[in-house]
Amino acid sequence: MQFKNRTQAGKELAQALSKYNNKGGIVYALPRGGVPLGVEVAKALHMQLDLIIPRKIGHPSNPEYAICAVGESGALVCNEAEVSRVDQEWFQQQVQAEREEARRRRTHYLKHRESVPLKGKTAIIVDDGIATGFTMEAAIQDARQQRPGRVVVAVPVVPRDTMDRLRNEVDEVVTLDIPEVYLGAVGAYYDDFAQVSDEEVIDMLQR
Repeated sequence: MQFKNRTQAGKELAQALSKYNNKGGIVYALPRGGVPLGVEVAKALHMQLDLIIPRKIGHPSNPEYAICAVGESGALVCNEAEVSRVDQEWFQQQVQAEREEARRRRTHYLKHRESVPLKGKTAIIVDDGIATGFTMEAAIQDARQQRPGRVVVAVPVVPRDTMDRLRNEVDEVVTLDIPEVYLGAVGAYYDDFAQVSDEEVIDMLQR
């Protein structure tokens, strides 16, 4: 399946989530790419929009290759085999740096706005797609710490093996495409996959 852009994907995802309309949950977008989709989902479902900000830790020789993800609360989701092969002092420095970056981004994006209490409510965690799933798993752990009544992951596209893993961690995974052969990058499923800027994120959240 090919999506025109994130806005179109968000609208289609909102339709797939229609049973949650007016159910009083909270939509959590993963910045930056998940925010345009989160806006569409929250608007369609009449839910409040908030952020969960996990951070990827890339391999020292290939930063685009994720070996771990860290959540704002400190949750770590890692490829343990890869992590065991890198310098541990470097790794701990990266974990600390990315935790601090997640906190910095929350302040930058939300301007000290208080998070909406989640206890007992449905959390719908939205991103523009999933590859390894590490950042999504860190986001799930962050959401779980707030004791929601239900956790739903909503993404336009996810590889089958990642989908199978996530199904064991949440109450429901809602997706529009589970390709048998994954194309290697989320952007391959979009005609327009331009990077979302910090300024665009702030503007969308303010609106």
